[in-house]
Amino acid sequence: MVCQECGKRPATLHFTKIVNGEKTEFHFCESCAREKGELIPGTSNGFSIHSLLSGLLDLDPSGKGQASGVHPAQTLKCEDCGMTYSQFSKLGRFGCSSCYKYFSDRLDPLFKRVHGGTSHVGKVPKRTGERIQIRRQIDELKKELQYRIVQEEFESAAQIRDQIRELEKGMAQE
Repeated sequence: MVCQECGKRPATLHFTKIVNGEKTEFHFCESCAREKGELIPGTSNGFSIHSLLSGLLDLDPSGKGQASGVHPAQTLKCEDCGMTYSQFSKLGRFGCSSCYKYFSDRLDPLFKRVHGGTSHVGKVPKRTGERIQIRRQIDELKKELQYRIVQEEFESAAQIRDQIRELEKGMAQE
C-alpha cells in the first residue's frame, strides 16, 4: 500500500478512526506521518499514551485537560497526592492509589466504554473451571430471582429458586 499523502513511499503507519459508527482509514509513510505531527511507535519520539487517553477520556488533546462540556472551575484533585485530573490526562498515570477514588466519577464511564463493565470477571477454563462457572450461574440466577420478586412474578421466581437449589445440590455432591 502506498502513502496517501505523498503517493511515493510505502505506507508503514496505518490508523483507523471510528466516529459515530463511521470508519475512516489513514495510511502514511514514516516521513509524511512525521510531517503531519503523528508519533510513530518504536522511534525515539514513540507513541504518546496521552493521545490515547485523551481520546478515551474525551479530553482536549491540546493538553488543557478539559473534558468536552466541563466547566474549568470543576477541576478534580486528589486530596492525598495533589494531582489534578488535568495532570493525570497529561501524564497518563496516577500519582497515588487514592487517585482512583477521587477520579472515580470520570473513570467508571471510561472503564465501561473500554471494557464493557467496571469489574473484572476474567475467563474460566472450560475443563477445569466447571465449579466456578456453576457458581457464576447461581449468582446470575439469584439476581434474576430478586428481580422477579420485586416485579411480583412469583411463579417464575419459584422456578428460578428451584434451579438454584438443583445447581447447589449438584455442587454439594461433587
